[in-house]
Amino acid sequence: MIDFTAGLITAGYFIAGLFFLRFWRRTRDSLFVAFWLAFWLFALNQALVPLSGLPREEASWLYLLRLAGFGLIIGAILLKNATPSHRR
Repeated sequence: MIDFTAGLITAGYFIAGLFFLRFWRRTRDSLFVAFWLAFWLFALNQALVPLSGLPREEASWLYLLRLAGFGLIIGAILLKNATPSHRR
């Protein structure tokens, strides 16, 4: 049952990443690229946890994928707020 739930969560992360990819294609905003990549890193992390058989995810190298995803999101938000916006 845990593997099934992990698969559902993986699919959800992957689909969310596809939405952000679609938003990026429409707007060409770099913030959407960061969210797209971060959600795909989350999906990869979620898929590898049950496949690896590690008893504790937070004590393994797989946790670095999640950390990289959150780092991407935080970096993109900081970059977005640091650059001046050009309003019409």
